[in-house]
Amino acid sequence: MELSVVVSTLNDRERLLSCLDALEERTPPSTEVIVVNGPSSDGTTGVVRERGDVDVLVEISERNAGVSRNAGLEQATGEIVAFLDGEYAIDHGWYAAIDEVIGDGTNIVTGPVTGDPDGSDLRSPQRIGGRAVTHFHGDNVAFERPVLEALDGFDEYLEAAGERDCAHRATELGYDIAWDAAMAARFEVGTDGGRADPDWGETYRSLSYRLAKNYGLRPSVLARTAGSAVRDGITGARRLIAGDSTPTDWLSDGTDVTKNVARGLWDGVRARYTDRSEQRNPNGLSVRHDRAVQLYDRR
Repeated sequence: MELSVVVSTLNDRERLLSCLDALEERTPPSTEVIVVNGPSSDGTTGVVRERGDVDVLVEISERNAGVSRNAGLEQATGEIVAFLDGEYAIDHGWYAAIDEVIGDGTNIVTGPVTGDPDGSDLRSPQRIGGRAVTHFHGDNVAFERPVLEALDGFDEYLEAAGERDCAHRATELGYDIAWDAAMAARFEVGTDGGRADPDWGETYRSLSYRLAKNYGLRPSVLARTAGSAVRDGITGARRLIAGDSTPTDWLSDGTDVTKNVARGLWDGVRARYTDRSEQRNPNGLSVRHDRAVQLYDRR
C-alpha cells in the first residue's frame, strides 16, 4: 500500500511531535508524511524542518480545515491518502486497519479517536434526504485517491464540519464508508483542561449550508435544522438555569444561530446551483492553487 498521510497542525507543536513520532514508529518507512502548518506562531516550522521523517512541509495562511486538507492533498502522491490532526497519535493497529479495509474494496475508512471530549459514535448511519449517510472523523480518515479526485477534495467554504459535507457527497456518488475500531488514534487534552466553547454561529452556518447544498430547501432540511437549534437552545437554557451561563450569552448565541442559519441556507442554495453535478463542490481542490505560502519538499 502506497500511503500518504496529511497531518494538519496549528500552534500545537508538542502534540504534533508526538503525532509524528507515532507515525514514524508505527507505519512503514515508505509512508509519505505531509505536514500542513498554519498559520502557527509557536516555532512549528523550525522543529518540523529539522525532522528527517517529514517529506513535505506546507505553510498556509488560512485557519480552515478544508484548506489545510486540500493543501496537503495537492502534494500527496500515494494511492491512499489519510488525514490526521497533529494533536492525535495513532495506535499500533492504525496502518494495518487501513491496509485491510481498503484492500477489501472499501473506499473510505475511519476509526475512533479515544479521549476526544467532542467525539461521537460514527458507526450508525443517519438517514438524510433518502440517503443512509455514514459520517467519519475528519481528523482520522483514509481515502482511496480516486475518491478524493471524484469529490474534488473538501469544500473550503466550510470552516466547521467539512468532513460531514464530504460524507454526504461521497454517499451520493456511491462510495462506501467503513468504521474500524483498529484504526484508532489517541487524543490528549492539553494542560488547560479542555477546549473552548463551540462557535454556535459557525456550527449552524455549516449545518444549514451543507444540507441546503446537498439536498435543496426541502421541508426535511428546514425541520432538521430547526430541530437541532431547538435542542441546543433547550440545553443552553438548562445551563442558564444552573448558573453556568448568563442571559446575555444565551440570547447572543440564539441571535448568532438565527443569522447564520439564514446565511448558510442562502449560500447553500447558491452553491447547489453553482455546481449542479453530483460532485456538489464549487469551492473544491481544483478551484485554486494558491493555498501554500511556503513549501519545503525534500522528496
